[in-house]
Amino acid sequence: MLGSRRLFGTNGIRGIVNKELTVEIATRIAGAIGTFFKQGAIIVGHDARTSSPMLAKAVIAGLNASGCNILFAGMAPTPALQYAVKKHRTDGAVIITASHNPPEYNGIKAIWKDGIELSREQEILVENTFFDEKARYAEWNCLGTTRELLDVVEDYVEAIKKHVENEKIAKKHYHVVVDAANSVGNLAVPRLLRDLGCRVTTINGNIDGTFPGRLPEPRLENLRDLASTVKAVRADLGVAYDGDADRSVFVDEKGEVHWGDKTFALVEKHFLKENSGEKIVTPVSSSTLVKDIADAYNGKLVWTKVGSVTVSQTMKKEKAKLGGEENGGIFYGLHQSVRDGAMATALVLNIMAKTNEKLSRLIGELPKYFIEKGKVECPEHLKEKVLKKFSSQMKGLDISIIDGVKVWFEDKSGILIRPSGTEPIYRLYAEANTQERARKLVDEYSLRLRKTIQGMAG
Repeated sequence: MLGSRRLFGTNGIRGIVNKELTVEIATRIAGAIGTFFKQGAIIVGHDARTSSPMLAKAVIAGLNASGCNILFAGMAPTPALQYAVKKHRTDGAVIITASHNPPEYNGIKAIWKDGIELSREQEILVENTFFDEKARYAEWNCLGTTRELLDVVEDYVEAIKKHVENEKIAKKHYHVVVDAANSVGNLAVPRLLRDLGCRVTTINGNIDGTFPGRLPEPRLENLRDLASTVKAVRADLGVAYDGDADRSVFVDEKGEVHWGDKTFALVEKHFLKENSGEKIVTPVSSSTLVKDIADAYNGKLVWTKVGSVTVSQTMKKEKAKLGGEENGGIFYGLHQSVRDGAMATALVLNIMAKTNEKLSRLIGELPKYFIEKGKVECPEHLKEKVLKKFSSQMKGLDISIIDGVKVWFEDKSGILIRPSGTEPIYRLYAEANTQERARKLVDEYSLRLRKTIQGMAG
């Protein structure tokens, strides 16, 4: 953060509290955001981190100083706050959250009046104001006001219920285990599920910003407790959320954890069955499985760079109604074109109820792929040149250069080679119908990449 005139990363502004992200910096950032919003009406809310109330006060002070009037929503899931922007027709929102990062981190997300995070062009305007110290502060008699905004979570839950068949789900009396990582998902998801007639068991159910149950990133290795609980209580489903509840990762009734590509492909399949010919927006890091489903059910796939903001902005531009990421982010545009963990949960339950099938069976019906990953060291100053050279070597193959290089092969295997945005490395993600083929692709392209890097370094 705060390097080379950049504030915003791929998903807001992030930093370690009181080191990279101090109260003083948060207030200055808020002044720059408030200047961008030109004394507008702004919703402010935050996640469950120990530092969030402190930083929220600092942000409100900076926004008030720039003349913005604040509706303070307190603690809530990020998608609930994004929905509130549209419902209350405010000029935008500022959300204090570091999403899936460890507890010592926090962050600031700026939201536009459509509920979507600012575009890169808008972020640059905020960054320029911040770094050039051009924030415009109001006169003493024109300072912004602050008042409470109530019922944000309740409104959000009611909005989700409008997009699924409540009675059909309720008749099934599903038993769902919820793991919201001691964070804001606990404020919305159990309420939603009970409204849908589900029996709810929670683990890591108390709000605690130190995240004592598990880290807020819902990675497979963090979800063993959820998987074992689903089996122990014989639940129909388990769902894990990240720190601000915009992503969801599912566990089937057998206790198997499924990464986001599979659940997104499931939602995509049933969406396209009812909405043939619609556009599906997804990053190039997504599985070929998503492409297979689009091909099979007459969907028009729109590939994007990696990053949820890019998916949202592309959905807006393309007027697409569905988007998804491999990390558990599902964007249901009929509700809102942003990642939404609770909406994704309702959609999966709706599919289960309509098909009268268990989740393991529904996912088992999808094409199967094996994934292998790798990384190759590359000096920062060579990354761009290496990418250009490496792309030129791929001519004649079925490739995309939207973000790194993605290569698809006739046997439906594929590999993505892209430079890391945070480390001096290239990351490789391969998938194929067998583990051996996926591993072979990683080995082969790692070797090619090393040779290209060595050739340019020498």
